[in-house]
Amino acid sequence: MQLWFSRRSDVSLREQLATQIVLGILSGELTPGQRLPSTREMARRFRLHANTVSAGYRQLEQNNWLESRKGSGVYVREQKPVVPSGIALDQLVADFFRSARSLNASLAEIRASLRYWLELQPPDHFVLIEPDANLARIIVSEMRKVVTLPVQNCAPDHFERGEFAHGAIPVALSFSAKAVRKVVSDHVDLLTLQLCSAGESLARHLPSSRNAMVGVASGWLPFLKHARTMLIAAGFHSDSLVVRDANRPGWRRGLQETAAIVTDSLTGEMAHGIGRVFSFPLVAESSLRELRDYEQFARTPLDS
Repeated sequence: MQLWFSRRSDVSLREQLATQIVLGILSGELTPGQRLPSTREMARRFRLHANTVSAGYRQLEQNNWLESRKGSGVYVREQKPVVPSGIALDQLVADFFRSARSLNASLAEIRASLRYWLELQPPDHFVLIEPDANLARIIVSEMRKVVTLPVQNCAPDHFERGEFAHGAIPVALSFSAKAVRKVVSDHVDLLTLQLCSAGESLARHLPSSRNAMVGVASGWLPFLKHARTMLIAAGFHSDSLVVRDANRPGWRRGLQETAAIVTDSLTGEMAHGIGRVFSFPLVAESSLRELRDYEQFARTPLDS
């Protein structure tokens, strides 16, 4: 679940956390019985104080949204509290007007500002901001399979100069999000993509014989390194692995003789017809769902 926090709001971080969790439960994003991140994990992920997270969880337990299971963690209650429809959203709207009044803004100014933001032209493309061009090519290809808006990529300095920013939905990988945030306006959402590991799914696809030749191909060097390490840990001898950098000419050479070829999703498309190819996506399914949901939200007409 993606959460957002404003540290310049008069609404406490605890209340922001609690409200967004309630919204997640009401919308079905958080399902009954689902385990929430631990206090420590939530605090680390969103740069909150652990006491803030604990207080938010306690508030939701007292209001019967969550339940704490000793030695196991905090979970969404199987039965939602009986609440009037839209109460959480109403609370958010009320918080917004309370914050606006604290600025001594008139109702006319608030209305004008709301009208301006609601009538803004919706974004018309995604931009992946990533300095590693080889990695960016793979991520962009995976993004294009789940969204209908155009997807571009650029290095952080190009986005900072405004070459790609107009009408863009900026996207960054989780491990570079902190650096990317510096070139994206604080008033603009930055979607963060989590990478997944092919470790668990890889094992069931591997040849049963650990003496078989296995190919590893990718245009992103860390994929080659990690896949090779994983295969060796699974019992394959390093001499039985045929590792190919897909950026080099003739990279397909020797892969036809292997029992299986492990690739990233983009290289897998280029390796079609060589042999038995197992392609593994780099972007986590949860992040791909978030992209689809965000696009749907951004493209939904306001009067629908």
